[in-house]
Amino acid sequence: MKKITLLFFLNVTFLFAQKEISGTVTDNTGTVLPGVNIIEKGTNNGASTDINGIYKINVKENSTLIFSYIGFENIEKKVALSNNIDCVLKSSGQELQEVQIVGSRNSKRTVVNSAVPIDVINMKDLTTQSGKIEINQLLQYIAPSFNANKQSGSDGADHVDPASLRGMGPDQTLVLINGKRRHQSSLVTLYGTRGRGNTGTDLNAIPASSIKRIEILRDGAAAQYGSDAIAGVINIVLNDNVDELTGSVTYGTFNTKAKGDFLPGTANTKDYRLDENGNGNSYGKNKSLDGNTIKVGANYGVEIGDKGGFANFTTEYFSKEKVFRPGYDFRKGFGEASMDSYNFTVNMAVPITDKTKFYAFGGRNYRDTDAYAFTRNSGAANVVESVYPGGYTPRITSIILDNSLTAGITTETSGGWKVDISNTYGINKFHYAIKGTMNPSLLEASPLEFDAGGHSLAQNTTNFDFSKNYDTVLEGMNIAFGAEYRTEEFKIFAGEEGSYTTYDTNRQPITNPATQSPPIDPISGDPRPGSSQGFPGYSPSNVVDKNRSNLSLYADSEFDITRSFLLSAAVRFEKYSDFGNTINGKLASRLKITDKINLRGSVSTGFRAPSLVQSYYGLHFTNIDSNGATEILLSPNNSPVTKSFGIKDLNEETAVNGSLGLTSSFGDFTATVDGYMIKVKDRIVLTSYFDASGKGLGVDKAQFFANAADTKTFGLDIVLAWKKRFGYSNLSATLVGNINDMKITIVNNGNLDAETFFGAREQAFLLASAPKNKFGLNLNYSNKKFDSGLAFTRFSKVVLVDYGDENDVYNPKISTDLTFGYQMTKQLKLTLGSNNLFNIYPDKQDEQGNTEAGGYWDAVQMGFNGAYYYARLGFNF
Repeated sequence: MKKITLLFFLNVTFLFAQKEISGTVTDNTGTVLPGVNIIEKGTNNGASTDINGIYKINVKENSTLIFSYIGFENIEKKVALSNNIDCVLKSSGQELQEVQIVGSRNSKRTVVNSAVPIDVINMKDLTTQSGKIEINQLLQYIAPSFNANKQSGSDGADHVDPASLRGMGPDQTLVLINGKRRHQSSLVTLYGTRGRGNTGTDLNAIPASSIKRIEILRDGAAAQYGSDAIAGVINIVLNDNVDELTGSVTYGTFNTKAKGDFLPGTANTKDYRLDENGNGNSYGKNKSLDGNTIKVGANYGVEIGDKGGFANFTTEYFSKEKVFRPGYDFRKGFGEASMDSYNFTVNMAVPITDKTKFYAFGGRNYRDTDAYAFTRNSGAANVVESVYPGGYTPRITSIILDNSLTAGITTETSGGWKVDISNTYGINKFHYAIKGTMNPSLLEASPLEFDAGGHSLAQNTTNFDFSKNYDTVLEGMNIAFGAEYRTEEFKIFAGEEGSYTTYDTNRQPITNPATQSPPIDPISGDPRPGSSQGFPGYSPSNVVDKNRSNLSLYADSEFDITRSFLLSAAVRFEKYSDFGNTINGKLASRLKITDKINLRGSVSTGFRAPSLVQSYYGLHFTNIDSNGATEILLSPNNSPVTKSFGIKDLNEETAVNGSLGLTSSFGDFTATVDGYMIKVKDRIVLTSYFDASGKGLGVDKAQFFANAADTKTFGLDIVLAWKKRFGYSNLSATLVGNINDMKITIVNNGNLDAETFFGAREQAFLLASAPKNKFGLNLNYSNKKFDSGLAFTRFSKVVLVDYGDENDVYNPKISTDLTFGYQMTKQLKLTLGSNNLFNIYPDKQDEQGNTEAGGYWDAVQMGFNGAYYYARLGFNF
């Protein structure tokens, strides 16, 4: 027994005998190098430098660190008594095995010497020093032109948070995982300030614990990567470390008390609180905190073989309660949805020979969500008083599944050609259940919960990529070419009959309005509406099963004309089975003015094919505002009904991008300033409402997807970073900013009335998706076991047009984040902090109640949740 105890003690001592090493990596000119690989020799334990060239890694005592970077010589550093190891890398002709940086297919190209602006974000540092718990919110406060915000009362958009770059639509930014195209969500956003009529990729379906780094290419890249890359590309690189268990447990909560001293449940909300089913007029005592969240994530990797093979696994659980905020009389359940999310991700690579390896990665995300719909108030025909005395607030719940899997083989031929063959399959599925609701035409016989059906989008992509670097041509040349074949399938599946049907007085579905009529409400005298209230189910007439295919061919080249001058060019041909062909090109260059200053620029053409969702989606829904309920038909683009209103077939969006920027590095200070212009023709958005009352469609209004407008955007991205080391202390300051000016240059209304087709209200929502500016100042300090961070983010003014045709003005606001971390042991770290420390809310709007979401605020970029307080326990074994 003593021997067993001694062995156990020795094993535990060996496991815990680790120390944290940190430092900065630069080249021989003093320029910091982001994305440098640091490996503990003899293991697969590794880390990488952040955008400021800083790294942190936990290693065993007396180990050796290996520093490697594309195009530089490897350097080994022995871990001694110091916890600080800086490293200077020297340029070399040797190629290193490394995931390529997005924006270049040249295996020797680095972020520092690229011709286009690229952000490299080290997720390990970001997730341990920030209170943000979802990918979108993390990037919102660190990337200059990235924008995302939560919504309420927006049907499916309450459950998925679409994001955008440089004020473009969510579907104009391409997302890659380990360099492979990620599938989009099957959801199209119909409400809110941003992304109306757009689909997008759900970044929050990817667990933060699984990510090694995020690369953001802030430049048009359709010629390199295909459709959806008008605004840029986000590449998520998954963890590949082994023999290390890392993770965290985070708990947080929101402050409900908004400026102006009104709380949910006070006179501002007519003393109305909801029970757990979204109904009733009391909820007990007022709450000062709500939206309680808990997140548990863990990552672990195992080594496969002895040639660098690995399998890395991540699991993550995230739970968040509803956030309840004041709403107007017609909207008593206003706030963010609750959510339970379960994630699993795997990333693996298995060497087959010295030159060939098999790789695979993928994951599954399951989300169970619950959001408030608009309230059905007493006195209206959609309220049956005997069932819901005083009215009710339906809840839209959903089950969301995201599954993906990529598998491929990479090899290098004897002639030096690198070959990568892969296949990626991904699918997103939304399934709606409406609770705390009823079908008013069934009166007391109505169920109070309905299966409302849903939709799915599947995508399969096969890639063949070839590249070769020539050291002896000019100062270096890289040639790449390849092909991609992609298929997509979009489905809408129907809900149960009661979710979409109006019944007559005999409780039979109304098929002949001339001979059948619904019950009459005795209070209002109006006919009782049908369908599940809150969200009508998809009917058999909405059901679609559409697919298409796409073949693309590309060529990509980079030439180091001299040591100072780089020129790159790309061209891509795409053929879609449903709308035709397109060819796009790109030119980019970088000129080293001095060793410290680079001038870079690019010009490109781009496109985005209309999504299958935009082409075939249709739904009959109810829009509620202070004036009451309006029945609206969103008609598919291919429908005869749509053509009868004069709406044309959808065409692809086309774009011209241009950028010009400067990068500089002077000792402890680095700066990048990039100006850009994006001109988009035929943007696909939702039209305004057309009068449909005389069309015999059973609705008041109709709405459509259309190539409604042309836009032109001018902007400026700024990143200024300073860092300084004082012994064991590190001090850094980073200013990130974006200035953006988007104009609607043409409304493509043809012979239709411009205000009816795409009026001032819809134009304001499109422009609000491109905030005028956003600036963030991040200050960080660390010293051995202690670190802290202070961040200020300024959100610009936003002007919207409400349902009363008045302007809703949201003046600039500054949000302050504060965090403190303490390394309690070598394995455990405690972090305490607050996002929006001073509990700043957007400006409260007027008492008319005409905001889009029916609350005191619209869904502007800073959010409407107030202060968030959190504690996190991180572990590393």
